[in-house]
Amino acid sequence: MSKITAVVAGCGNRGKDAYGFYALSRPDNMKIVAIADPDPDKRRIMGELHSIPKHRRFSSWSELVQEGKIADAAIISTMDRDHVEPALSFIKAGYDLLLEKPIDPTPEGTMKVARLSAESEKRVMVAHVLRYSSFFQKLKHLIDSGRIGELVAIEHKENIGFFHFAHSYVRGNWRKTSESGPVILTKSCHDLDILYWLVGSPCRLLSSFGSLTYFRSTKQPANATDRCLEGCSVEGDCPYSARKIYMSGNTGWPVSTITTDLSEAGISRAIELGPYGRCVFKCDNDVADHQVVSMLFERDITVNFLLTGFTEDMTRTIRVFGTKGEIRGHFDKRELQVISFGEDREVITTSAPLMGSHGGADFQMMDAFVEMVSGSQNVSSLTTPEDSIESHMMAFAAEESRNTSKIIDMDEFRQRHMLFH
Repeated sequence: MSKITAVVAGCGNRGKDAYGFYALSRPDNMKIVAIADPDPDKRRIMGELHSIPKHRRFSSWSELVQEGKIADAAIISTMDRDHVEPALSFIKAGYDLLLEKPIDPTPEGTMKVARLSAESEKRVMVAHVLRYSSFFQKLKHLIDSGRIGELVAIEHKENIGFFHFAHSYVRGNWRKTSESGPVILTKSCHDLDILYWLVGSPCRLLSSFGSLTYFRSTKQPANATDRCLEGCSVEGDCPYSARKIYMSGNTGWPVSTITTDLSEAGISRAIELGPYGRCVFKCDNDVADHQVVSMLFERDITVNFLLTGFTEDMTRTIRVFGTKGEIRGHFDKRELQVISFGEDREVITTSAPLMGSHGGADFQMMDAFVEMVSGSQNVSSLTTPEDSIESHMMAFAAEESRNTSKIIDMDEFRQRHMLFH
């Protein structure tokens, strides 16, 4: 693997703590040479971490791309509605590209990137990080090898975690569809991509149900205050209290996302004045807090997917059903139980890097990205925009079904949006 250079647009949680952390942890693989972010504190912190000279710290991605091609690759980790234009611009400027998911909150924007990627000679990877994890790689191998016979059905759950959901989807950046996108896309296009990849064929029919059931003003207790630090009388019984989530002594995620001043006073000030101190029943959120998607794939394979914010654990669990056995998986435990009918079960523990999020899969994806860009092993992208179209279309269709209570014919849906498949 040869070392590559990269520029990063977006120095938030993913830009700094995922891709930036990888570069610091594996300096022989990747060096970040320029950054862009509108927040001066984020620019300063990331610039200092990576010893980036001040003239290579830009306030916008457009200023950065105007410098021309100054690195091997560009990493786009801006907010969801600011993916398309930088992606198109950096590809046109000659960069290989890593693009955070989702590609875009609209079918039209998604297609723009996919079309340019297909036409360009540049290598583009969408950060569907789960495909690169040892856990799902092993699960894919077990299914494709026929270990449990012919694939019949899959049941998959994304357990978002109660405090994660409150942080990101009630108080945080992904709380409003108009500002980011529906939760089935912004959080779970990962999972729809994995299901499409595991099945190995397109979805034919899809239906979805879900709603914003709990985190709404009508659910606020009678004596609750609109902000958590205003002497709320029900705080002791509230698991979503900002004091409990952000003021327990932790300075890592999610606390590190609410302020760059991680002193006790800085955190307290952010909660007192900022959006993360609001009562979860008094926010301007509108994304669903639970949703189920039922899918029929080619070969009559049925798949059921549930996302929910009402879980203690923050992980993914999956069951795969075949004609000769089943597989039960727990992502955080890195454990796959393979049950062959009438025989003893085998427990497989998958390995992964100890560093990075998504069970170490961030580092596995970045290793693959470095190999792809460097061309050291003629590695191609496992998650091109062209291949990622399907998971995005499934998410868009699921949201349409949720809002209309209709079953969606995926062939008709793709044709309606003039998609190539």
